[in-house]
Amino acid sequence: MWKVTRSKTSLKSQAGITLIETMLAASILAIGSLGMIGIVVASIASNNRNKIDSTQTMLASSIFEQINSTVIGVGSSLLTDCANNPWTINTAVPTSGVAGAPLIGTAIDYTQPPVPGFSMNYVVSTPCAPLPTGAVQGTYDVRWHIDAVGSPTTTSTYMLTVSAKLVNGGRGDQFFSTPITLRVMSGN
Repeated sequence: MWKVTRSKTSLKSQAGITLIETMLAASILAIGSLGMIGIVVASIASNNRNKIDSTQTMLASSIFEQINSTVIGVGSSLLTDCANNPWTINTAVPTSGVAGAPLIGTAIDYTQPPVPGFSMNYVVSTPCAPLPTGAVQGTYDVRWHIDAVGSPTTTSTYMLTVSAKLVNGGRGDQFFSTPITLRVMSGN
């Protein structure tokens, strides 16, 4: 008969993992986890910035539509925000052919004070209901500028510049968005 025996030395050398192997695996896991934390923080910042961008774009587009629905150059309309604040959307253009918020090049100049009738601090809440039922998501500084194209007394074509930015939202970085500006030709 044949007898099979195992050597005790061969069993002990492969019996488990050593403390050094465990520490090496733990350090690799820790370094990988730290790398993932950076990715998670960047993702959260990007998500926040995209939410602000979407809201700013929606507000600027909404003001553009409100201006477009009135007789540009002489009319005005009323818009109510989520906090039940009424805002007058002025489209009156004087004989100079220029009205509204000051521009820097083709963008609204937020370093200048707001022009009444051509600006608002629009409150956004979820759900959009009069306070205190809705949780305030932010207040947005929305401004617009109207330029008559051609002679201000005979034209019915205008260049509309509408811009929105989060109040106290920074100047545009990883966490906060820069102001959104829409420029569109419109006519009556």
